[in-house]
Amino acid sequence: MPEDRQMAIDLIADACAAGARQARACAVLGIDVRTLRRWQSQQRDERRLVDRRREAAADRVPANKLSREERERILAVCNAPAYQSLPPSQIVPRLADEGEYLASESTFYRVLREDGQQNRRGRAQAPRQVSKPQGFKAEGPNQVYSWDITYLAAAIRGAFYRLYLVEDIFSRKIVGWEVHEDEKAAHASVLIRKTCLAEGIREAGLVLHSDNGGPMKGATLLATLQRLGVVPSFSRPSVSDDNPFSESLFRTLKYTPAYPSKPFASLEAAREWVHRFVHWYNEEHRHSSIRYVTPGQRHRGEDTAILAARQRLYEAAKQARPERWSGDTRNWTPINEVWLNPPRDQASEGTAKKKVA
Repeated sequence: MPEDRQMAIDLIADACAAGARQARACAVLGIDVRTLRRWQSQQRDERRLVDRRREAAADRVPANKLSREERERILAVCNAPAYQSLPPSQIVPRLADEGEYLASESTFYRVLREDGQQNRRGRAQAPRQVSKPQGFKAEGPNQVYSWDITYLAAAIRGAFYRLYLVEDIFSRKIVGWEVHEDEKAAHASVLIRKTCLAEGIREAGLVLHSDNGGPMKGATLLATLQRLGVVPSFSRPSVSDDNPFSESLFRTLKYTPAYPSKPFASLEAAREWVHRFVHWYNEEHRHSSIRYVTPGQRHRGEDTAILAARQRLYEAAKQARPERWSGDTRNWTPINEVWLNPPRDQASEGTAKKKVA
């Protein structure tokens, strides 16, 4: 600052007048003699001691700054009947086709934003933030179900069969399924009634989660759910991971080695294959998310004894050869709760547990 420089000059002058050497006095203040001489030469002209860089920057006008007339011309074009429903990304190329250039696309957006006109044009509505669906926790079988419909290719080109699948998220067991030629809420209603009857569900409180498809929100199905005391739950529109259990199940189905390489010849053939798949999935497939027991074992409560036996086996193996173990044995503790669309704190806690495991 100019004031600091002037103070340094005065202090050094006083020190020299008292008999000190100029170089020593400059060293005490952390400057050299050449700097002092430059400041002294600038002292003759007080204007040179003032830092005018900020003043110059404030007075400088960018060479590419739009004039008022240019800004008004851009706004007039954007509000003209031919362009008032179009965004700048559409306006600028159209002006170029007419041999006119006013400014870049980004400049159009900036001018509109500064004038308070930066909004969605046309009839499209602004994106709305849809809140995450309510989370549900399953601590046992027959508490929370997830269901969806997937396509099975038919032998006729462009035709598909519809596979309806209901899964218990706690045990991962397929508790209900049907294959039809079309999508109807009536089919889903019958499937849910059969599933509740087969599982012996007589008390209200079961949660049935699905996406927002037509059969999922049909009046027939919703009336059935109300009679059965089943609580419906739906995913957010266009959000696939709100129904992760059904999506994961369908991927297992489509990518299993036994999945046919050719389309199904008939509806009966599709039903026969799905019947075999459901038995394999429920009774033979060791599911990674439930400590590698089968969904049927977990659904029947057999997983507790199976996992306890595995834990004892591993502990005995560690005691027999402790030098082969660098840490704890594998975690065979049963998973006691499963969340559908968990709250943020539960989701972060689950991620931390996976990292530790």
